[in-house]
Amino acid sequence: MADPLNRIFATAGRPEVAGPQGDRFDEILTPAALDFVARLDNAFAGRRRELLDARRLRRERLSTGEETLDFLPETRAIREDDTWRVAGAAPGLEDRRVEITGPTDRKMTVNALNSGARVWLADFEDALSPTWHNVIGGQLNLYDAIRRNIDFTTEGGKRYRIGEHPATIVVRPRGWHLVEKHIRIDGRPVSASLVDFGLYFFHNARQLLARGSGPYFYLPKLESHHEARLWNDVFRLAQQELGIPRGTIRATVLVETVTAAFEMDEILYELREHAAGLNAGRWDYIFSVIKNFGERGADFVLPDRAQVTMTVPFMRAYTELLVRTCHRRGAHAIGGMAAFIPSRDPEANATALEKVREDKEREARDGFDGSWVAHPGLVDVCREVFDRVLGDRPNQLDRLREDVVVGAADLLDVASAGGEVTEQGLRANINVALRYVDSWLRGTGAASISPPFTPPATPLQRLSLMEDAATAEIARCQVWQWVRNGTKLADGTAIVPELVHQLLDEELAAVRADLGHDHRLDDARKIFVETALGERLPSFFTTGAYARYLTEPAGSGGTAQPAGS
Repeated sequence: MADPLNRIFATAGRPEVAGPQGDRFDEILTPAALDFVARLDNAFAGRRRELLDARRLRRERLSTGEETLDFLPETRAIREDDTWRVAGAAPGLEDRRVEITGPTDRKMTVNALNSGARVWLADFEDALSPTWHNVIGGQLNLYDAIRRNIDFTTEGGKRYRIGEHPATIVVRPRGWHLVEKHIRIDGRPVSASLVDFGLYFFHNARQLLARGSGPYFYLPKLESHHEARLWNDVFRLAQQELGIPRGTIRATVLVETVTAAFEMDEILYELREHAAGLNAGRWDYIFSVIKNFGERGADFVLPDRAQVTMTVPFMRAYTELLVRTCHRRGAHAIGGMAAFIPSRDPEANATALEKVREDKEREARDGFDGSWVAHPGLVDVCREVFDRVLGDRPNQLDRLREDVVVGAADLLDVASAGGEVTEQGLRANINVALRYVDSWLRGTGAASISPPFTPPATPLQRLSLMEDAATAEIARCQVWQWVRNGTKLADGTAIVPELVHQLLDEELAAVRADLGHDHRLDDARKIFVETALGERLPSFFTTGAYARYLTEPAGSGGTAQPAGS
C-alpha cells in the first residue's frame, strides 16, 4: 500500500491572506510558503478536528466521573517494552542545562540568543499575544536571527547584535486548539500550529542545517499520544515536501496536561523518530487538573495557587515519573520555570535567587537534564546548579531513576496539596488575571506583573514575575472551581459569585489606578467574567478572546487577499 503521506492534495483551495500587510511581511508570506502551509493544513485538518472533538468528549466524561483516568490498557505493551528508544539529541541539543523562554520580538530575540543559556524557547504560544503583527513579525525576527542579520540600534543609541555563541533555537508553535484567522483556505481559518510550524520550517530548515543546527520544536498542550502521532505525521510530510531527510526534526513535548502525564511513554513512542525530550511545567499542568476534575468535589479543590508548589505529593509524582520515563527512553527531561524578574532591590534579589537555586537544586538532584528561566538575569544561577551536578557531562541520561514507582493514585492525589484558600489568594487571582489579560489584549504576551499583597511586603512580594497566558488560565480557573464547589475561605466566608464580583470591582479599581489611561481593562473584565463566572468553564480564554479582539482585517475593507497578489 502506498504511504498515505505521498498523496497529492490537488483539490486544495488557494490560501488567502486576510491580515493587513506590514513591513517585509511579503518575505515571509511568499506564495511558495503559503502553499506549503496549505498542503499541511489540507492534509491534516480533518484529523485535527476529530482529535479536538475527542478532547472535549473525554473532558466531559472525566468531569462527570463517567471515565476514570488511568494508564491505558491498550498501550501496555509499549510501556513494558524496554527495547525502544527515541532519536535523542541532535546538534545543538546535546547539552540543555539552561533554557531561556520568551516571545519572538526583536529585542527578546537578541537578548535570549546572547543570554548564555544553551537553548532559547522562541515562543509563539503562551508568551506571545497572537496579533497578526506579532505572529509574522516574530517569523521575520527568527528569519533574520538565523542568518545573523538582526543587528539594530534603538532610538536611545543602544545596539543589539548576536554574539558568537548564540543559544540553540527551539520554536514553540501555538497549540492544536487555536486557529490563525488571517490565513484562510476556502474561507476557513488555518491551524495556528501549522502556520507557526510551517512558515518557520519552510524558510529556515535548510539554513539551520547548513549552520550545523536543525529545525527544533517544543510541542504544547498535547492531551494524548494520538495528538503526538499527528505531529509526527506533520513532520514526516513537511520533511518529504522539502526533500529534507526524515528524522531531521527534533521535538520536545511539554507535559502540561494531566491526561498526557498518563501517556508519556506513548507520546515518546509516537514521536520516537523525532523526539528529543519532555518538559515538566507547573501552571498549565494544574490548570489541566482543574479543567478535568473541577466539578468532582472537595477532593480535587486546590488551595491558593502559590501553595501548589512542585514539591506537593501529586506534583512530585508527575515530575519524578517524567524523569524516569525520559531517561529510560534516551530522552532529555527538562524542568520548570523560574519566573522572577531581578530588580534593584538587593534584599529581594538575594531572596529570589536563593529560591531559584533551591528549585533548580531539587530538579538537578531528581535527575533533570536542564531547566527553564524567564530572564537573562537568572541564567547564571541555574547554570551553576547544573554545572555542579553535571560537570563536563552534557546531561544525566544515565540516571535511570529505577527507584521511582508512580501509580495512577499518586498522580491523582490532588488532595495531597493540602493548604487553604484565602482572601489574599482569591484577590491575587483576580488581580493578576486582569493585569495579564489587559497586557495580552494590548499585544504583550510575556508580562511583568507584581501580585497584590497585604503590607508589609516580604522580599519576594517586592519582585515582579514574568507571566504568560498560563498564569491567567489557572487564575480564572481557580476562581471558577472555588465558586462551583462552594469553597470557603480560611475565615469561613463562602466563595459565591456576589463576593467575587465585589472583589473584582475592588481589584479593577486598584489596577485601573495603577495603569492610568493606557489600558483595556473593561475588555479584560468582560473576558474574566465570561471565563471565570459562567456556568461552564471554557477550555481556554485565548480562543474566544482572540477571535473577538485580536483579529485584524486586511486593509481598510477587510477583504482577503490571495497569496502572491
